[in-house]
Amino acid sequence: MRVHQQPAYVLHARAWRETSLLLEVFTRDHGRVGLIARGVRRERSRWPRGMLQPLQPLLLDWAGGGELANLSGAEPAGAPLSLPREVLPAAMYVNELVLRLSGRGDAQPRAFVHYGTCLARLHGAEGAAWTLRRFERDFLAELGYGLALEQAADGGALLAETDYGWDAEAGAVAWHEGRRLARVSGAALLALGRDEVPNAAELAQLRRLMRSVIRHLLGGDLQSWALALPLAPPRAD
Repeated sequence: MRVHQQPAYVLHARAWRETSLLLEVFTRDHGRVGLIARGVRRERSRWPRGMLQPLQPLLLDWAGGGELANLSGAEPAGAPLSLPREVLPAAMYVNELVLRLSGRGDAQPRAFVHYGTCLARLHGAEGAAWTLRRFERDFLAELGYGLALEQAADGGALLAETDYGWDAEAGAVAWHEGRRLARVSGAALLALGRDEVPNAAELAQLRRLMRSVIRHLLGGDLQSWALALPLAPPRAD
């Protein structure tokens, strides 16, 4: 199989043999793809060393099938994206989330759009914590793990003034002390569902909720959770 001018982002790159790189890339029409960039680490490589770094919009060519194909061409798809230093941990988290949850060869063109939008928001003036919650919501929905953000598990409408526990299988259930679930207010869930900016306490609740959902899907934690990700100060509860 030969692919030409495919919009893509590098999620992860690591050295392979003496002069090459192994790349995991997220593409518009082919989902996550593994590529070998042969000779790219040579001093006189045809590709600038910085081009195949994560977070940059690219157009890629490759050939071959199986788990790893051979990169045959790369060029920028737009101006280089220079993220502020303080949001780089958030961007690395987004890359790890996509890497861990997406399947090889599983095309998710809308998820690809959400990824690009997330990077643009991190680059802009929007709050990083809210940007991450929006991306998690949209990315999970595209993968078939959408959250019920208007209705409780019992079928009733969510109430803004009520606190819930989030069950990863059932959704929002009645909260009571001692239940080992992420506690979240109905107001926070409704804000996320309506794409309305939550307050600081609600953002902290949504962060805990999303971590519980992702932990359930992966069966463990993400390495990037150990980084200083942007978050709202939690409410004392």
